[in-house]
Parts: sequence; structure tokens; C-alpha cells
Amino acid sequence: MAKAKSDKIKFIGEKLDELFPNPPIPLDFKNPYTLLVAVVLSAQCTDIRVNQVTKVLFKEAKTPATMLKLGVKHIAEIIKPCGFFKTKSENIYKLSKILVEKYGGKVPQTFDELEALPGVGHKTASVVMSHAFKIPAFPVDTHIHRLAERWGLSDGSSVEQTEKDLKKIFPESEWEKRHLQIIHYGRTYCKARGHKAADCPICSKIAKI
Repeated sequence: MAKAKSDKIKFIGEKLDELFPNPPIPLDFKNPYTLLVAVVLSAQCTDIRVNQVTKVLFKEAKTPATMLKLGVKHIAEIIKPCGFFKTKSENIYKLSKILVEKYGGKVPQTFDELEALPGVGHKTASVVMSHAFKIPAFPVDTHIHRLAERWGLSDGSSVEQTEKDLKKIFPESEWEKRHLQIIHYGRTYCKARGHKAADCPICSKIAKI
């Protein structure tokens, strides 16, 4: 790795540690299952809205078995503010049924098994693996994808490429922390619209490295 890029990565890591030393997980959850449901709901929806909805939903159901008792229609009524509620309610019901029938009500701990569940893609599986089971993963959302390209850490060609590049750049032991730090940084300092590099603590410096 060229020294300039190495210095840039070192600076980014140090700045992220300085600004977000203990980055919180944006979604509220009680167990691996509720995290899985929350991430499914987060598609095309803000974390704030998801947390408002799950506060109600998880009072009624926080296990696959209790979720099945609610039924698709009632789940849809609760999660309606999240958008795409018809599809999401069906996916939540179907994945809960699979968890009960195939996994004894437990959330599986492999990417293949998670990604086979209705409504669960690679990013969702990565979030669950990382935050629920502490199994190394680097979930890439829109913030991370945007910042990785903006900082010259990836070429922005695809989310898959960004994930591969960031996994090479940061040690495996840092993946969970870096994933959260970059999300919080993107929301706070490095937004998609109205971004001014001169006012951004990282963008204003790395151009000179």
C-alpha cells in the first residue's frame, strides 16, 4: 500500500476514534430476533422511525412465536409508518414462521441461512452477524458506500466492491466499530446533500495527505 494511502487510512481511523469512540447501534433491539426484524423494517426508512415503530411492535411480540400470533394484518397495522408495510409485514411473518419451524425459534448464525430468509439481504445478514452474534462482518449502507468513495477508499462501483475494499483496509477486529463510526460520521459531518469539504473534519484534511 502506498504511503499516502496508508497515512490517509490512519488519519481517518484516528479521527473516527476521536469523534465517535463508542458508537451506539442506531436501532433499538432486545435480542437477535428483534434486531433482525428492526433491520428488515429499516429498508427505505429512517432508524428514528423504525425505533418508534418497534417500540410498539416489540411490546406485543419479541419472539418469532409471539409474532406469528399477531398475524400479517396486525403486523402491517403496527409497522405502517415504516413504508412498504405490506411487503415487510409478510416477510416478517414468513421469516418468523421459518424460524419457529426450522430453527426452534432461534435466529441462525450463518450468512447463507440468514440470507435465505424472506426480506433478508446481505446487508441485513451482516448487521445481525456483527451486532447480535459478534461474528466479523462489515455491513455497507448508503452512508458507508458514499463516504468510502468520497474518501477514495473504494471506487463506488458497487456496494459489494465497497465491502471488499473496506474489509481489506481495516483489521477484522475493527469492522463492527468502523461500520458504526462511518454511519454516524456520515449523518453528522459528511451528508449526501449540501456537503462542504472545507467544513468536514475528514474531507478537509485527506485531500492534503
